[in-house]
Amino acid sequence: MAASGEYTFVIADLAGYTALTEAHGGAEAARTIARYTELASKALSPGVRLAERVGDQVLFVADDPSNAVTTALRLKDAVDREPLFLGVRIGIAVGAAVEQDGRYFGPALNIAARVAAHARGGQVLCIGHVAAAVRGVSEMRCVALGTVRFKNVSEPVEIFEIVSKECISAVVDPVCHMRVEAGTAPARLPFNGKTYYFCSFQCAEAFTKHPPAYLEP
Repeated sequence: MAASGEYTFVIADLAGYTALTEAHGGAEAARTIARYTELASKALSPGVRLAERVGDQVLFVADDPSNAVTTALRLKDAVDREPLFLGVRIGIAVGAAVEQDGRYFGPALNIAARVAAHARGGQVLCIGHVAAAVRGVSEMRCVALGTVRFKNVSEPVEIFEIVSKECISAVVDPVCHMRVEAGTAPARLPFNGKTYYFCSFQCAEAFTKHPPAYLEP
């Protein structure tokens, strides 16, 4: 039987998962997903449930926006602390939806997916209603990023970035997109006036063969 209600949706996926799979193979991809799922399960706040996982994407559903944001930040912080791991990008939206047999349907879920896709690795983005619900919480701050028009969404959506006071800085391997600490990276190479850091000599060697293939235009 279908049930209607207002829910907060958190969609989180790994930035660079395809690049990781290409660079390190299926076994490393499977290990990464297993660990990611474990981190997601441990990040849950009260009233938040892990509703679904598809590939490198997880869906949390919450009855309260504040607990949803806390879960999102817990997951981000856990991923940031994980050695030689990908970054996570997260989108949060709240609104009416229908739940049927453990699956959810509605515009808010679609917007959460669009917001997550709009995020960069390491970003937690949300819509205005979510930002309003957590504004004033001492452990976090919301930064307005302006409005965005998403495909198949009639009205522009106001986007905010949620930032935790605890923030770990890292660099990203341009080949496999793993996050590495600059001071302890196994390899580093200068190119066009910038230094790039790598999780392994294998990725550094791939980069030297054709750097433009791994750099954003």
